Amino acid sequence: MGVVRLQRTEVDPVAGGFYTVQEAARLLNIQGSQKITGWLKGWRGGSAPVIQRQYAPIERVQELGFWDLMEARFVHHFREQGVSLQSLRRAAETARAELKQDHPFATSNVKFLTDRKEVFLKTAKDLRDNMLLNLVTKQFAMYEVLEEVLAKGVEFDPSSGLASRWTPKPKEFPAIVVDPLVAYGQPAIDREGVPTDALYAAWKAEGGNIRAVSDWYEVDEALVRQAVEFEIGLPN
Repeated sequence: MGVVRLQRTEVDPVAGGFYTVQEAARLLNIQGSQKITGWLKGWRGGSAPVIQRQYAPIERVQELGFWDLMEARFVHHFREQGVSLQSLRRAAETARAELKQDHPFATSNVKFLTDRKEVFLKTAKDLRDNMLLNLVTKQFAMYEVLEEVLAKGVEFDPSSGLASRWTPKPKEFPAIVVDPLVAYGQPAIDREGVPTDALYAAWKAEGGNIRAVSDWYEVDEALVRQAVEFEIGLPN
């Protein structure tokens, strides 16, 4: 099976990765896809989005590009630390303006750690958000750890600093990547480019016969097993 690899210069929008809100929630292990929808389009009452999306909605259906996915991952991690959406929204707006980057939460922590810290400090002071201020100042070591955790498994384009591919679970499943240029951004076996959900579906159809799936897709049995275990581990 050949690798499905796209060029970013192509007009086709899926060259930047393409995920439904439900797929993104499943990949990021976020309970309730409505959270991501809110981050993309805002909420009733006039609150603005947190993420400046790569693609305009198609017939009001909310989709994400790869950089949107990485920003949603960032927002989710900081929400888990109790940072308010208001602060994250303001930080994103400030970062986009000051860093001249449409996707500031999808950038390398090595390239933008200091700048992003300053953005968060400014946001915390402007909004009088003591929790965010405390996180970035008194607990700066914790803030650095959060940034380091977010960078794990992510490769960044050295010229732009933007995320270019993501290995969701590098220790357990090192061969499985999420790369917008491979398999349209769906989780896939890196070298072969075969989507994990295709291997999992074939495994179920073959009654759990790893060897049969390996022969059919010409993928090593160990890689088929990784794909199956990866899919089983994702939330339904």
